[in-house]
Amino acid sequence: MENRTQINGRRTVVTGIGLLSPLGMTVDANWSALVRGQSGIDRITRFDCSKIPVQIAGEVRGFNPDPFFSSKEARKMGLFMQYGVAASMLALKDAGLSGRFGEQGDAAKFDPTRVGVNVSAGMGGLPEIQEWDRELVSKEKKSITPFFVPMIIPNLISGHTSIFTNIQGPNLCVVTACATSAHALGEAKRIIERGDADIMVSGGAEAVVCEIGIVGFASMRALSTRNDAPKEASRPYDKNRDGFVVAEGAAVLILEELEHAKKRGAKIYCELAGYGYSGDANHITSPCADGSGAIRSMSGALKDAHISASQVNYVNTHGTSTTVGDVAEAQAIAKLWGPDADALHISSTKSMTGHLLGATGSFEAAVCALAIQHSLVPPTINLNTLDDECAATKLNFTPNKAVEKKISAALTNSFGFGGTNASLVLREFK
Repeated sequence: MENRTQINGRRTVVTGIGLLSPLGMTVDANWSALVRGQSGIDRITRFDCSKIPVQIAGEVRGFNPDPFFSSKEARKMGLFMQYGVAASMLALKDAGLSGRFGEQGDAAKFDPTRVGVNVSAGMGGLPEIQEWDRELVSKEKKSITPFFVPMIIPNLISGHTSIFTNIQGPNLCVVTACATSAHALGEAKRIIERGDADIMVSGGAEAVVCEIGIVGFASMRALSTRNDAPKEASRPYDKNRDGFVVAEGAAVLILEELEHAKKRGAKIYCELAGYGYSGDANHITSPCADGSGAIRSMSGALKDAHISASQVNYVNTHGTSTTVGDVAEAQAIAKLWGPDADALHISSTKSMTGHLLGATGSFEAAVCALAIQHSLVPPTINLNTLDDECAATKLNFTPNKAVEKKISAALTNSFGFGGTNASLVLREFK
């Protein structure tokens, strides 16, 4: 693919990744599980789930906040914030930027006003809202912790990360439901291109595995009730799918202006080359049946990357395991790629992680970066009998087993309630 420039000649590359998910708490653990086709979904352990209809989720197991911040600081944060800040710290370490910008550690020599943060959540502190509501009602209290509001609002992931690392540049939060962290990455890319920052810490986090979160989605009939077979519950594109599986975690990427990264000798995973977005204007939960919103979003990302669909050979789909959504996205991809779809692999890694909601876009962007690096397409597991409408697209859904494949460019989709769509193109850096 041809060399190109972006706004003001500034290009954006990925120089660090931090991941926490049901598959593990390191990049290597997550990637190893993905290529093995290992599911992180199991019976809920966070609370007694025996009296609710959905008893499965993708939980982050064994998380310890101690390496990242003090127990005193942890008490001021909702769990989703703890995940997001921890993933930010892991990503900065991976990028060789540990410490406090302009003050100490590897980050000391970099101007803190040229570094920004945009780490977001789609839903915020549901478990904390539930917990403190119970405190008020059951114990008839007249007050609660003064940290309640700062514990639940999504932008405090960025706020805490900024405070801990002395980041003084752009500090913001994008909230667009399940497209949250994809939009966060795209907007961070734009910030770098405009010259407002040289480094952006960007991604998303979510932690809504609690009674109100699970029952809320279950009441919409959106969730799988395959309680006796949790590892088989998330099955995008499969004829026998019965809904998605709620999951939690965080994924943060360090985005950096190319020349800045090269000057400091940074490791470069890939280039974040394209960002597109659109609105369905259709329904609060259902996408356009013809996939037109997804097509506009993907087309925008391809245009931004200055490449054609034929140059993208892997798509990590939104693929949540819902009846309408899976079909609409598959049909949109088939229409956009046309005859070039024969050389395309697609897969939904939500079959293994479950749906990380606001963290899903950045997690799956990280998957694309790793797929490019390792020349390997992770599979869609639990895909045993392809849905008839999906089969009609003749796409290669990469069923059940990873495939070795040179990936020059990958695209990932994230779609959220309210008809909000985001697409990102990541490409091999040369």
